[in-house]
Amino acid sequence: MDKVKVGIIGVGYLGTQHARILSYLEEAELIGVADIDFKKAVEIGNRHGVKYYQDYEKMLDEIDAGIVATPTSDHYSIAMKLLQEGKSVLIEKPITENVKQAEKVVGLAQKNGSVLHVGHLERFNPAVEAIEGMISEPKFIEVQRLGSFSARSLDIDVVLDLMIHDLDIILALTQDEVKVIRSSGIHVLSEKIDIASARLEFSSGCIATLTASRVHQGKVRKLRIFEPTSYYSVDYIDQEVKIFPLNGRQTDIKTLKINKEEPLKKELINFFQCIQDKKRRKVNGEEALRALKLAYSVLDEVEF
Repeated sequence: MDKVKVGIIGVGYLGTQHARILSYLEEAELIGVADIDFKKAVEIGNRHGVKYYQDYEKMLDEIDAGIVATPTSDHYSIAMKLLQEGKSVLIEKPITENVKQAEKVVGLAQKNGSVLHVGHLERFNPAVEAIEGMISEPKFIEVQRLGSFSARSLDIDVVLDLMIHDLDIILALTQDEVKVIRSSGIHVLSEKIDIASARLEFSSGCIATLTASRVHQGKVRKLRIFEPTSYYSVDYIDQEVKIFPLNGRQTDIKTLKINKEEPLKKELINFFQCIQDKKRRKVNGEEALRALKLAYSVLDEVEF
């Protein structure tokens, strides 16, 4: 099967990571990179021996798919151009700056029959994948996603920057509708919300609480899920899952055997396989749109 010819648009931190992995993947060939910071495009292009551009449109005739790793404010215009040109698209999360834009991007992809995926990276975390088929009756979900301050992604609130990962995962695990949302947030070091918490109540009665912060000392990525007979503890960073029985017997505690892998690599392979065999896979545009809608519902309910 022919390799997918790929161009990366935006080679900041995430775009650079995409280029690194694409340099050795068998499923695809990195054709070129583009960035409005031309020095950065030259640097990454030369590092991987590919063409470099300041204007991404100049490489469109040479690629089958585009990876959009620009600031969120540019996602919409670039994704629409790529889709109009018949390209497959992988956009870093969130899919777009707002719901209206996302609906248009998803609608165009559906109309054209194009592959549209969004970089909700944690869905490809082996620890998350390990529990996907095990969760059947969640009653309570608790998430902590805390990180230290970074100049990246300050164009969006922490809900769209960090919490959206877990909103997407919870929606995938519960397959349920959110009925009630309560949330709060504060500005700390930026003009956007830097710390946020949310409480979601689902139709089934399940309750989820989420905390996201980008002004924490160190990094915490924890997911806890309570079912009637078991409690699942997931560590995103260490890719570990422990299952605790709620009967109190410590001897029954299980640690799942996880084949640890780089989620971004798994995400890219998933994207390219979808292009090659035309089968529907995660995380498609419709799923990303649902997560974005929920993220904005959380923001709409924020009490300062």
